[in-house]
Amino acid sequence: MTQLHISNNEQRQQFQAEIDGQMASLEYRLHEGRIVLMHTEVPPALGGRGIGTALVEYAFNYARTHHLPVKIYCPFVAAYVRRHPEQQDIVVKTD
Repeated sequence: MTQLHISNNEQRQQFQAEIDGQMASLEYRLHEGRIVLMHTEVPPALGGRGIGTALVEYAFNYARTHHLPVKIYCPFVAAYVRRHPEQQDIVVKTD
């Protein structure tokens, strides 16, 4: 895969990557001093290229840089954290 450029669209509250004219995104909310990861969307034509994983890694780097605990609602992000336990130290457990 070529270098992926991910940006933070603060107005839409999404981390975004445009590939081949299509937009992949990870929607978030900033709430009560946390970043809440809501939903990951990768167009089917872009699936299987690691784009969703790259968006999640970007989100966790953003959270660490900004000292934000992470709350997860997105099943894709939850699966990523199960595969990457080194990220669990900043994850807020859901009640």
